[in-house]
Amino acid sequence: MTHASKPDLVQITDAREITPDLRRQLIDCWIAVTNSGGAAGFPFPPVRDDDVAPVTDKLLGRLHPQHSRLITARFGDGLAGWVVLNRDPYRLVEHWGTVHHLQTHPEFRGRGVGSALMRELRKIARDELRLEQLHLAARGEEGLESFYSRLGWREVGRWPGALRLAPDDTRDEVLMLLDPL
Repeated sequence: MTHASKPDLVQITDAREITPDLRRQLIDCWIAVTNSGGAAGFPFPPVRDDDVAPVTDKLLGRLHPQHSRLITARFGDGLAGWVVLNRDPYRLVEHWGTVHHLQTHPEFRGRGVGSALMRELRKIARDELRLEQLHLAARGEEGLESFYSRLGWREVGRWPGALRLAPDDTRDEVLMLLDPL
């Protein structure tokens, strides 16, 4: 079976664009990522459909062309990954956006999906939303800092011991910035 070398990337700005099949794939991806140890918003695996579906629906309900965008990556019919870009409408901080829930389905890891999503997100942030910088928070000790730094991000701070995954597993939350876009 031949695999496409690059994923197809699609931007979604309105919940009405979400088909039942895509909703299902987003939920299934989030469950697979979390249950394989991914740091994508649910820190305590295992998670099930009834954990993830309401959070997914809330996230999708906030999609808006000016304030919240979903970017998906596909290989054929399979959802390979997704990420969310949010912008606060408050004038004081409207020049920057926040990245949430970057994830690559375990079946598609190692194929450049996360990098492709982040490059597309950067382009949308700069060219469409006219943002000047992007922020994200990442779980420490996952190797995420090096992933993001390869894409031009830099660490700007840490909240030491902010994330307690287990009594003997406390991690920093790493604050990262992409500027300029």
